Amino acid sequence: MRSFDFAPLYRATVGFDQIADLMDRVLTNDVSQPAYPPYNIEKTADDAYRISIAVAGFTDDELSVEVKDHALVVAARKAEDDQGRTYLHRGIATRAFERRFHLADHVVVTGASHADGMLHIDLIREVPEALKSRRIAIAPATPSQTDVVDGQTVN
Repeated sequence: MRSFDFAPLYRATVGFDQIADLMDRVLTNDVSQPAYPPYNIEKTADDAYRISIAVAGFTDDELSVEVKDHALVVAARKAEDDQGRTYLHRGIATRAFERRFHLADHVVVTGASHADGMLHIDLIREVPEALKSRRIAIAPATPSQTDVVDGQTVN
């Protein structure tokens, strides 16, 4: 895998640190990303998203959803209750996991629900009013604002 040096980008730009950090994070991630547990990311509205993670075999108490440093961290630790059980085939993976999702600016987790072996996490992008585009009304110029000289004031 290639490695890129983004130091010149940091020296030549102002305010693009997040883009460079994102590119650096993507390029340095290990190519073999874990496939467990499987998940979906769907767009439910213009500024709303839902992450659905298959967590069969886990209870609400064994799941953890946290947001820290613009990252959504979903983790699970299975309590050891397999004592005395003998499996002939064990196809339901209930191993511990930690899955991270990087959140963009102004994306907020609004809730999480666990039903039928699926963990659903709802997110919404809340752009502050100060950052939203707004239309500025253009007022017509009044006679006192124009540079036209009145004939009576000159004489």
